Amino acid sequence: MDITKALTRIRSNVSTPVFVLLHGWGSNEYDLPDLLRFCAPDADYASLRAPIEYGMGYTWFGTWDHEGVPSGESLDKQALDAAEAIDRWVTDNIDESRRVVTMGFSQGGLLAGHMLRVNPDRYMAAVSFSGWLAPGALPGDAKLGETTPPVFYGHGGADTIFSPDELAAMSGFWQSHSTLTEKIYPGMEHSINMPELRDVSTFLQSIGAARPTF
Repeated sequence: MDITKALTRIRSNVSTPVFVLLHGWGSNEYDLPDLLRFCAPDADYASLRAPIEYGMGYTWFGTWDHEGVPSGESLDKQALDAAEAIDRWVTDNIDESRRVVTMGFSQGGLLAGHMLRVNPDRYMAAVSFSGWLAPGALPGDAKLGETTPPVFYGHGGADTIFSPDELAAMSGFWQSHSTLTEKIYPGMEHSINMPELRDVSTFLQSIGAARPTF
């Protein structure tokens, strides 16, 4: 698996992070960059296209139980394959002097956190919109338990894509492996809303990854 298409704006200001944006099931690399206008204005970014064609868009996972959601060993394998492909792209295209923040929705929300587990030395923080957890242990997990990087996890109170057990697993893992900011938005389904973007803006400002917005 390899990343062959990305929408990028990467300039030479080494003091600011590059946001690696990871879209969800059936979407594409044009889906997430506009969100940065609300939570990290004028940020540098690389929005990656998932490698597997699906419908009118693309997917990070080629098989699933329902609605782009694999589970168990299948999820572990597919998540690792995708994360290693993303990590290779980052190594080849983003200077090692630049800090990297991962941000993704749904499948991309899982992978945003997964990047910290696969290569904890490279990624400074993660923002997971409506993500979930690949349950298998990874070598980087032990280091995350020591370094506890900042992670934002937001999801809707009316999201029916994931079971309560899946949400609890995601929350529990990052409570013990990160400095977690978790927000639940009553009435929101599998989506992103403006209160969440305001919370992400506050989170990114607090870790020095974005300037004040509103």
